[in-house]
Amino acid sequence: MILNKHSIAIIALILGIGVWSSHAGENYNLNTILYGASYYHEYMPYERLEQDVQLMQKAGITVVRLGESTWSLWEPRDGEFEFAWMDRVIDRLHKAGIKVILGTPTYSVPPWMYHKHPEIYRKLSVNGEPTPYGMRQEANLSNPAFRFYCERVIRQIVNHYKDHPAIIGYQVDNETHTGFNGRDNYLNFLDYLKEKYGTVEKINQIWGLNYWGQTINSFAELAPRDGMVNPGYKLDWERFQHKITTDFLAWQAGIVREYKRPDQFICHNFVGGLRTDVNQYDIAQTLDVVAVNPYTPVQDGQNGEDIAWSGDINRSLKRNNYLVTETNAQTIGWSSDGQFPPYDGQLRQNVYTHLASGANCVLYWHWHSLHYGQETYWKGVLSHDLQPNRIYREMSRTGAELQRIGANLVNLKKTNKVAILFSLDSYHGLKYMPFDRQVDYQTIMRQFYSVLYQLNVETDIVYPQSDNFSDYDLILVPPLYIASDEVLNKLTAFVDKGGRLLLSFKSGFCNEYSTVRWEMAPGPLRKAAGISYQEFSTLREPLPLQGDPWQLGDKNRVSVWAELLIAETAQPLAYYDHPFLGQFPAITRNNYGKGVVYYQGALLADELQRAVMKDILASANLTGPDQDLPLGIIVKKGVNAQGKTLRYYFNFTDRENTFTYPYTEGKELLQQTRIEKNSSITLKPWDVAIILAD
Repeated sequence: MILNKHSIAIIALILGIGVWSSHAGENYNLNTILYGASYYHEYMPYERLEQDVQLMQKAGITVVRLGESTWSLWEPRDGEFEFAWMDRVIDRLHKAGIKVILGTPTYSVPPWMYHKHPEIYRKLSVNGEPTPYGMRQEANLSNPAFRFYCERVIRQIVNHYKDHPAIIGYQVDNETHTGFNGRDNYLNFLDYLKEKYGTVEKINQIWGLNYWGQTINSFAELAPRDGMVNPGYKLDWERFQHKITTDFLAWQAGIVREYKRPDQFICHNFVGGLRTDVNQYDIAQTLDVVAVNPYTPVQDGQNGEDIAWSGDINRSLKRNNYLVTETNAQTIGWSSDGQFPPYDGQLRQNVYTHLASGANCVLYWHWHSLHYGQETYWKGVLSHDLQPNRIYREMSRTGAELQRIGANLVNLKKTNKVAILFSLDSYHGLKYMPFDRQVDYQTIMRQFYSVLYQLNVETDIVYPQSDNFSDYDLILVPPLYIASDEVLNKLTAFVDKGGRLLLSFKSGFCNEYSTVRWEMAPGPLRKAAGISYQEFSTLREPLPLQGDPWQLGDKNRVSVWAELLIAETAQPLAYYDHPFLGQFPAITRNNYGKGVVYYQGALLADELQRAVMKDILASANLTGPDQDLPLGIIVKKGVNAQGKTLRYYFNFTDRENTFTYPYTEGKELLQQTRIEKNSSITLKPWDVAIILAD
């Protein structure tokens, strides 16, 4: 029997199942949190579908992710498609009221395809041999033969299941990455350059190919990537690589859209953290909803920061809620060293940590532990004995809680007033022209984020192409080494209208072609920052700042890099403590228009960065009682679908922690108790409180 979307919604209401709204193709709102795991019945050592589904129901699982890993079962031989093996799984899940996210299986090709078309595999050099078979994500995403087989299998699968009421969404590919060389991609790169720049004269100019006498007379004379060291060439090669992946995923999403229902979504699951080998921002614009696979430390390393980091990145991509399509249940790893199971309470705490960042779905990878293959020790909810265990019991407790309170938690919206600017181009530009061998762009970006996290200041991520700078009071800028005048002028306008900006060293140094500007540094930022410089120095050893202005003792130091700043209209806040460098300020502050620009000419020690950040936040009126919470207590907040404020309090320590709740009285959802303003709250180790304000 085929049900329409209205009858599906009625059945869901009767059963209490969380489904995507009938307008999911527009806003992707859920009526409750989705909770579950990836499920691979095809990996099981014996038949146990009925037992697994019953265990899932008891654990409160509402959704599973299927199908992305076994192309060889979908299409065991060229052009022969089989669905019965998956039909029985999806039908049984549907009978149990469990929803399905179905993946396209294109990230791991079947052996018959490799032997028939070895040319589909990626090459490490323009004329090199294809990589050998055995791993995944090794196909050249732009290869015509590979595209042919991908399109065929996607159309077969989605057409077969498009009307199945269990399926709420589709995942295109899996953790897709870049790294494509070979003759075909070299020729495609030339076409990319022709379309982008038009003439060889433009290439000669922006890349400075007069240097070393590498001027070209035609695009065909441009050498392959293998030996090229020109920074402009390498930057555009990275952009081209990103475009291959973006185009591939957009192409898959387009195929799925030809078949999917309006109430179904399309997602792609990024690897957790900040990706630099793909353009997450561009990919996200081709999707209905962003998904992510964060794996994070547990035991004594559990502090919630990595979860928040991945969450804030992925929430910011579309400024909307996102899905966690994989995360650790038990131990993880491709070998048996480094196996760290979570302590009691940590699995549950992590679920709420994801939700507090704006996740609407948390799925474990995976339901059961594998008995063979590379990921034998990447354990699932069930251990190798496939029996209920400690993790299953904690998952069941969490699942029961979510069934009770999930409607209050779903679709959490945030209005953060602080953002960090991420420039993918600057990351790559500094990778090819590094200022240090250990410290890089990501080091500084993550330092900014960690300091804010520890200070209980929630953060968004913005991008050079973002149009929402005005939503924030403070934007932090890691080394913006590569940026167009347009982007720098947008930052200047943000300050002029009243924003506060913290700029890192090397910002404004190169234009969008990785060419050093021929105006005095920091280029178009000079007037707003109120400083200039013509010299810089590598620091062999850390340097203190004169007078220890923040009273940090031996933590009062900068390192790695020192720009010899000249304060023009800026106020110096600290100077290097050095016989020669001591004449130059290390940190400055400048009033510009209605706003303020802070500039850091060196890498600050973590403690020093924290002290400077606290001053900046205080001056911007961005501090309050949350900054007075005890060490180890993290708070995250937002507004739920009913327009009420939710505050999550986490105790990321192995001891009880007590704090004062300073806000409007409300209801603690997990314990179902009243919380009065200024009352005392005690959290057990690895525990959480969720307060819904009246």
